[in-house]
Amino acid sequence: MPFQKINSEKLASSVINQVELLILRGILRPGDRLPSERDLAERLGVSRPSLREAVAELQSRGLLDARAGAGIFVGDMAGAAFSSSLLDLFARHDEAVFDYISFRRDLEGLAAERAAVKSSDTDLAVVQAVFDKMEKAHALRDPAEEAQLDAEFHLAIIEASHNVIMLHMMRAMFQMLREGVFYNRQVMFKQRRTRDDLLAQHRAINDALQHRDPTAARQAVEAHLDFVEDALSDQNRADRNELIARQRLDSETLR
Repeated sequence: MPFQKINSEKLASSVINQVELLILRGILRPGDRLPSERDLAERLGVSRPSLREAVAELQSRGLLDARAGAGIFVGDMAGAAFSSSLLDLFARHDEAVFDYISFRRDLEGLAAERAAVKSSDTDLAVVQAVFDKMEKAHALRDPAEEAQLDAEFHLAIIEASHNVIMLHMMRAMFQMLREGVFYNRQVMFKQRRTRDDLLAQHRAINDALQHRDPTAARQAVEAHLDFVEDALSDQNRADRNELIARQRLDSETLR
């Protein structure tokens, strides 16, 4: 865990500040489990009472979640970004689905452009590591793993752009995607041709980033999300046609 020893008169405040920054910068993520109280106190170089004071404050603000017998976890702040009624509304209308993709195209295109210029070599090593995992999952034909790594790849690019507001906004967006609010990504990864196309698109994004080409990075992201939009349109059309065909078949059997 990325904790540093603290030297300060107000130890609890220093602990709070360090944890806040780790969450703000996306280093500590929602659901991450912190080390045990004893271990964490040692890593930070503070007393356990000072640590407890800090944890209590952070928990009262929803940043940490202390669970009896389980430990201390980073809170799920992103889950509260939208009300359940609004999420249900999103899920019921295709308009929201395609606006979601348009929103991602704009924001992620900008993030890729920024990442190509502003990221460190370590940032790009993280992006490369996730892409390497994507290639392995593709070879194993594991749609669930590919869908998960797809989200991690895109979030790694956003992290590399070093804009914390964009990072947390897009984390909320991807959490909704994981929960199937907009569409089921695993369906796309179950189709061999589509899977191959998606991997090639992610490779193009990664290559542009590794070569620090902001224009190519943005164009690759936009082309990828254009493909996703077209694939969803085709799937929706096919689903509607199948429904009509079944209705016709039912009608024929009754004649």
